[in-house]
Amino acid sequence: MRKESIKRLLVRAPNWIGDAVMCEPALRGLRSLFAQAELTLLARSAVADLFMGYPGLDHILLYDDKGIHAGLAGKWTLAGTLRRQRFDLAVLFQNAFEAAFLAWLADIPRRYGYATDGRAFFLTDPVAIPDPGLLTHQVGYYWNVLKPLGLAGEPFAPALVVSSDEEQAMNERLALAGIGSADLVIGVNPGSTYGNAKRWLPERFAETARRLAAQLRECERREVAVVILGAKGEESLGKEIAARVDTRSVVLSGATTIRELMAVTKRCRLLLTNDTGPMHIAAASGVPIVAVFGPTDWRTTSPYGQAQAIVREPVDCAPCLLRECPIDHRCMTRVSVDRVYETAVKQLQGLSGSSGEKKPDTSVSNKRNQRNILSGYTIFLDRDGTLNPDSGYIRSPDQFELFPGVARAMATLNQAGARLIVVTNQSGVARGFFSISVLDSIHAKLIRLLGEAGASLDAIYLCPHHPDDACDCRKPNTGLIDRAVRERQVDLSRSYLIGDHSRDMELAKRVGSRSILVTTGAIAPQQVDALKTSGLAPDHVASSLSDAVDWLLDDVRSRAVVTDGRQMTHT
Repeated sequence: MRKESIKRLLVRAPNWIGDAVMCEPALRGLRSLFAQAELTLLARSAVADLFMGYPGLDHILLYDDKGIHAGLAGKWTLAGTLRRQRFDLAVLFQNAFEAAFLAWLADIPRRYGYATDGRAFFLTDPVAIPDPGLLTHQVGYYWNVLKPLGLAGEPFAPALVVSSDEEQAMNERLALAGIGSADLVIGVNPGSTYGNAKRWLPERFAETARRLAAQLRECERREVAVVILGAKGEESLGKEIAARVDTRSVVLSGATTIRELMAVTKRCRLLLTNDTGPMHIAAASGVPIVAVFGPTDWRTTSPYGQAQAIVREPVDCAPCLLRECPIDHRCMTRVSVDRVYETAVKQLQGLSGSSGEKKPDTSVSNKRNQRNILSGYTIFLDRDGTLNPDSGYIRSPDQFELFPGVARAMATLNQAGARLIVVTNQSGVARGFFSISVLDSIHAKLIRLLGEAGASLDAIYLCPHHPDDACDCRKPNTGLIDRAVRERQVDLSRSYLIGDHSRDMELAKRVGSRSILVTTGAIAPQQVDALKTSGLAPDHVASSLSDAVDWLLDDVRSRAVVTDGRQMTHT
């Protein structure tokens, strides 16, 4: 397929929220393969809402299969709408026969997707179905369908976009329920639209949330509230749990749109959940999760990047994939409150720097008091994939949001005395996707978001050129850092570079900086070994910027200089 010939591309999204979240890395990969194409997503209402404001998309078409597009007449109407768009290619992540039939009916000349559900006749480019015996996570399943088109490597972690206005609106709504902006929020998602077999016992959700609230309140000296999430029809379940938690709570079951669900999930310090769509939304928002798995297959639908989040009982009959248990529901009833609570405490310790018990000063929050330890140090930071989700070209400030915890981690570096400089490739300027003035507006929002957490940047250096321009400033070339050395008198022997891509690690090697790879963007944890074989192994691999800051502070202390028998730090 000559990619430059594809001007208008249709993507058929999966129908379920969880599947759509797990498909997001593949959508980002598709955007990178067809960077010049106009990309339109065809999706049902809930999934369309999920991707509202998503920077990798140009248009979203609503598939209203309960209304105007219902029945054969409705399919003909939708096919006519698609036909008038004159798409060059349809990529079908949705596996049903109907998806291929609609693309064929719409006269889209190239129709690409897995040869599932007897639909190969309607595909011009059928992709062989993976061997069912080789279990692959659903994120990889969607990613791998694009490999014949040239998509290489392993999938990114899913990432979603929630605007600051949406977050503010949710904070105001919670405030009306008595939950302040400084309060900690424990999310509980006890339902499942798939069926009762996926549901852990409501009284156990309540007891776990009650214990966590008490422990967090004692350790962090802050108010703690419980927010209960769920779909329409699960209101009584939410009220039952709220009555048992013995702390401030609000029931949002059946009372949120998809966008509101995303915003409130992002607000949570931790989410207790069954295997459902909100579980994947939380994972894509960087929220620590504890997920109770029973009849579904944890190997293929676990929260991506949080394997340690799963609690399950290894009974012989699981995974059965049944909606209702025909026997005694042992896969769920044998999961105790103690096990879920202990997993939650470990998640809080490992992913958010907080703890259910008092511990030595090892967390990012405690290291904030170690002022001047980084005096004289410069920390270079990549932008997309490191500070914010990299879901394609970000074309407006509304599409720009930071990863959870990033602003707080950067404030820690500021307070420790470091200078922070962003170095970023922005070829979207040369490609005509956005102007320098729009980029300036995006960076103004970056500075504002950091400022709200008490963090600041010393400079932003960017390369606006096309990759084919052979400029000296496009990473891994050293032009951006050379400029920082000239203008900011940077001592590269006291510098670190934090990024998500192999080019960041190569740049660090070229200039002599210590390097930290965060696995929040282009390189997944399982791809790190490939960096080692290519000679680009980082000095440390971190799961988040907070983790990177933790390690960086420890590294500076451990690299103390011994002079005249006395230990002195680089300050």
